[in-house]
Amino acid sequence: MGTANAMAQAPAKTAVRNGAAPRERPLAGRHALITGGNRGIGAAVAERLAMLGAGVTLVARDAATLDAKSAAIGKAHGVPAGFAVADVTQEAAAASAIAAANAAIGPVDILVNNAGSGKSAPFKRTDLAFWRAMMDVNLTSAFLFTSAALPAMIEAGYGRIVNVASTAGLVGYRYVVAYCAAKHGVIGLTRSLALETAKTGVTVNAVCPGYVDTDMTRETIANIVKKTGVSEDEAIAQITAGNPQGRLIEPEEVASAVAWLALPEQAALTGQAIPVAGGEVM
Repeated sequence: MGTANAMAQAPAKTAVRNGAAPRERPLAGRHALITGGNRGIGAAVAERLAMLGAGVTLVARDAATLDAKSAAIGKAHGVPAGFAVADVTQEAAAASAIAAANAAIGPVDILVNNAGSGKSAPFKRTDLAFWRAMMDVNLTSAFLFTSAALPAMIEAGYGRIVNVASTAGLVGYRYVVAYCAAKHGVIGLTRSLALETAKTGVTVNAVCPGYVDTDMTRETIANIVKKTGVSEDEAIAQITAGNPQGRLIEPEEVASAVAWLALPEQAALTGQAIPVAGGEVM
């Protein structure tokens, strides 16, 4: 577990758990763990939760970017911030990351299952290895981290689990059958677990972004340009054609939705899959 220098600035958890969190920092004293937290949506989520007062642990495989991002967040927002290097598809790595985060900052109160991959392939070129890879990173990772974090949340009588799914978890898209199946699975996991935890103080929700302006989407755009010869603007127009606003979603917009679901006051919101997609899915 890597830790940023801001760790010493951690607010007292007991005060917050007794209802003393300041209104402008409603997550003060809480601890959020974000998988895939070193870039894109995950980094934006970590930034927003820290802004609201939460200590954060970022999880991914790249130690250098994790170290830099967690240090910057801790310094900017005066919260405990650290990281854990882990392959999110491995059970032992997930359990180790949660244990290390608990030891460094305190029990994880907010779990954001954000890690994922959106690689595409038509069904006829989707072999078992590709299928399993998409399932592992997009769906199994959420199961593993939830399994590791949930018992302590239930014991504490409080927790917020937010799964970053996709509009591909709500509708089908061509050439991403494995991704769509995995994200549909994330929605199913969200809804079923929400029912099982309904009386425990733990809520389980999902956000479902459309195409977001991240490195992953830029790779998709580059592939379209390479394969079809269209311009970058034309490629962006193609992938945003289903969005009535006709644009890419910003990572901060997704982060705002995640942070809203993570607030203590959202105790009645559970089992929801909220599109963040400019009206693409209603």
